Amino acid sequence: MAKRYELTDEQYEQIKDLLPGKVGDPGRTAEDNHRFINGVMWVLRSSAFWRDMPERYGNYETTYKRFSRWAKKGIWEQVFKRLLKDPKNAYVMIDSTLVKAHQNATTGKKGAMCQALGRSRGGLTTKLHMLCDALGRPLKMHLTGGHCNDCTQAETLLEGQRAQAVIADKGYDSNAIRAFIAKAKMKAVIPSRCHRKQQIPHDKKLYKQRNRIERLFGTLKQNRRIATRFDRNDSHYMAFLFLACALIWLTS
Repeated sequence: MAKRYELTDEQYEQIKDLLPGKVGDPGRTAEDNHRFINGVMWVLRSSAFWRDMPERYGNYETTYKRFSRWAKKGIWEQVFKRLLKDPKNAYVMIDSTLVKAHQNATTGKKGAMCQALGRSRGGLTTKLHMLCDALGRPLKMHLTGGHCNDCTQAETLLEGQRAQAVIADKGYDSNAIRAFIAKAKMKAVIPSRCHRKQQIPHDKKLYKQRNRIERLFGTLKQNRRIATRFDRNDSHYMAFLFLACALIWLTS
């Protein structure tokens, strides 16, 4: 029986062919991929140091090095994207959330801005920008420093999307974003800012569905490695995000 931090055999069967080390792949075989994934999940959920990882998951140094190598090669992202089957795109939602950076993420070489760290009212933070489908499942995400304005990232999230409507809060109320959505033949379900001279009506009933993306952030932040950023390297933090989002698709 799988422990709380582990993939079930059924879940692993859904992703095993997406992982390096299959028969015919160059390099080492991946007989221990299931154990390796479970070790990474333990760190994801607990946020403990790698060296505190239980021995049943293997050597922590080997596990960390493979995790880092997969992050650099984009393997975690590939696994997540391959699981995006049958998204419910009657409408999509965009939003962002701030993630406070632990002191471990802010030490080391200079160049925090290059690692998606920035100063906001909460101190040094990372901002996670997210696009999800009508069921609240993640479709696309990226990071910026915490000081970044939400509306500057909307077009990046919505690029290439096809849906009937886009739901977002009033932080995304700008003429440029509305024009982008209209050009893509989607309806903007966005409340007007209070200072907009001519208020633009929106579908209030449909707007209530926006709580799904808020719940998505809540689900992701149940993973302590997501709720607080411990990683100096933004590619490592993104790797944990891709794994957490893949788990949502595996259980949906």
